[in-house]
Amino acid sequence: MAVYGYARVSTGRQASEGESLDVQQRQIEGYAMMQGLALDRMFVERGVSGSKPLGERAEGAALLAVLQPGDVVITAKLDRMFRSSLNALDVLAQLKARSISLHMIDLGGDVTGNGISKLVFTILSAVAEAERDRIRERIAVVKGDQKERGRYLGGTIPFGFAVQSDGSLAEVDAEQAAIIEMMELSSTGKSLRAIAAVMSERGFTMSHNRVRDILSRPRTA
Repeated sequence: MAVYGYARVSTGRQASEGESLDVQQRQIEGYAMMQGLALDRMFVERGVSGSKPLGERAEGAALLAVLQPGDVVITAKLDRMFRSSLNALDVLAQLKARSISLHMIDLGGDVTGNGISKLVFTILSAVAEAERDRIRERIAVVKGDQKERGRYLGGTIPFGFAVQSDGSLAEVDAEQAAIIEMMELSSTGKSLRAIAAVMSERGFTMSHNRVRDILSRPRTA
């Protein structure tokens, strides 16, 4: 069994002065001593934002790489290791599945294997779900705004349009003319397959299903 400490500060000032890191390291060393644990290595993250997932930080990734079943990780506070509940929940679940103990001093100790564990996971799950909802809402707002401004949102580029360098959709004259012709042919009773054949003659190879999709979409997009 190996015992590791993890400390982090986010700003360059804190990292250079080291006061916050010193406090965290002393807390971790003192806690390890009280628990009868011998600290093997301290992973110290300097000038790294907590918003970055643990596995994407230099020291965080190194810590996760050396962990083996039965190992112990100690950190002074939850927010030193995680800021995102989604990331916290994911990492905690992985550690627990591998029988690795994570001790958070501010939460009273081992959050993966004692009575605190269930409470921590329940709270983090609730907060993580709220985070997911906020992310979904932000994405919906952005996509709604892009749609209103005629921005390309991904997927198949609609026939009759081309994506500009700024992400907007601009009409392609030849394809717009083809759409008008398709609409006129449809109004005369031509079948979708017949219209597709005419388009093929015009140099626009497409299936009858594509013709149907083009004719059924709003004329503005």
